[in-house]
Amino acid sequence: MLAVVLSVRDGRLSVLLWKRARNPYRGRWSLPCGGVEPTQRLREAITAHLARKVDVREVAHLEQLATHSAIDRDPRERVLATAYLGLVPSDVQPELPADTAWYPVDDLPDTAFDHHHFIDAAVGRLRAKLSYTNIGFALAPREFTISELRDLIGAALGYELGATNLTRVLTRRHVIDPTGRIARPGQSGGRPATVYKFAARELTVTDPFAVLRPPR
Repeated sequence: MLAVVLSVRDGRLSVLLWKRARNPYRGRWSLPCGGVEPTQRLREAITAHLARKVDVREVAHLEQLATHSAIDRDPRERVLATAYLGLVPSDVQPELPADTAWYPVDDLPDTAFDHHHFIDAAVGRLRAKLSYTNIGFALAPREFTISELRDLIGAALGYELGATNLTRVLTRRHVIDPTGRIARPGQSGGRPATVYKFAARELTVTDPFAVLRPPR
């Protein structure tokens, strides 16, 4: 069992990794992982393994991602691996063990086994779902301005978004709602910004045919 936990950290989409203390691949960075007990379901197992690295209550979304069955993926013996995708909001600061850290997905260290393939799959899944679902709720704080949400989703997608178009799309789909509050102006002044929240904090399909693309 593997957990690919993603979050926007310091403006970059990042993944949670821990450094292996034993062979094989001692000293390399790895996804949180472990086996499945005979009495455990897959979700129970990954939740237990993940809890050793991060407070699972801070994971806003968890879903099954992929299973890899390459014969030589583990040099010790044949091991099938099932991974889950987890998302942590950007304003949550979980306490991490000394051997665990966030790494930007576009600047990964050498990883153990085939874990980089699972990370690629997780990033692809997240970016696809940002087009047609409300999955942004699992990356964002409970309340935010449009510019803050634009920066978060842009970091997750890997390219900049226009705030005006984002507002139009998300309000038309009823993904976000105004809270009735106004954010305090920043040091540079300007008009106070409206504070929004996600209409739902569970995964829903908002437009099954929508596809977000980078600007030309």
